[in-house]
Amino acid sequence: MEAAILTILALLFVAFVALGVYATVKVTKAAKRGVDRTLDQARRTVEDTTLRAKSFGQAGAAGELARLRLSLRTSMRATQEALQAGVGQDASLKESLDLFNRLSGHGLELDADLKRLEREPDRAWVAGQLPELTARTERITGSADALRRAARDRAARFAEDDLSTLSAQIDVEAGALRHWTDAEPAPGAPTAGTEERGRPAGAGGRAAGTGAGSEPSAITGPDPRLTAYPWEKSARPETTT
Repeated sequence: MEAAILTILALLFVAFVALGVYATVKVTKAAKRGVDRTLDQARRTVEDTTLRAKSFGQAGAAGELARLRLSLRTSMRATQEALQAGVGQDASLKESLDLFNRLSGHGLELDADLKRLEREPDRAWVAGQLPELTARTERITGSADALRRAARDRAARFAEDDLSTLSAQIDVEAGALRHWTDAEPAPGAPTAGTEERGRPAGAGGRAAGTGAGSEPSAITGPDPRLTAYPWEKSARPETTT
């Protein structure tokens, strides 16, 4: 019996140790991913700031290369963020995201070419490559911009359609509420002697046939004054003194 208990305790100890190791590994990996994301963001910020400074502060081929790289990176990053944010609400954007991933391969290749040319000492030769590099940049950024704008237009159209449908439903509900407000007597109003238009159809005939002079109970919804909503304040209790 004691041996069985010791075995169980040993197994529990091993299980807790394994669980602790697993949790430690998961936390370490998550922390590493967080650090990597922070470092990547900081590196991108530094590179963008450097490229922006070069594009304004340097003339000739060097400034033009910086301008092309900055334009490419800005367009691709904005499109990637827009598509990744929208694909969770609109599954049809998955195909657009796949196309963008293919386009990103061309963008990375172009960015690498531009970066290599920044270190090229023959500036005259670099200047001769600029027209072709500019055309490649414009083709890639133009495609990225088209995807991003189409995704935003689609999201805006869906939002407009949803708002139009909601507005129509609210108009129908508002009309129904006004109809019942006109047809029913106000809460607390006396029922005897009320106008016939305030009664449901057939109510007068039944009242006359009862011979007791009492009105039949109307089929109505719950008194809104007795309905509690979470945003209402609790009523103060009345004092009995």
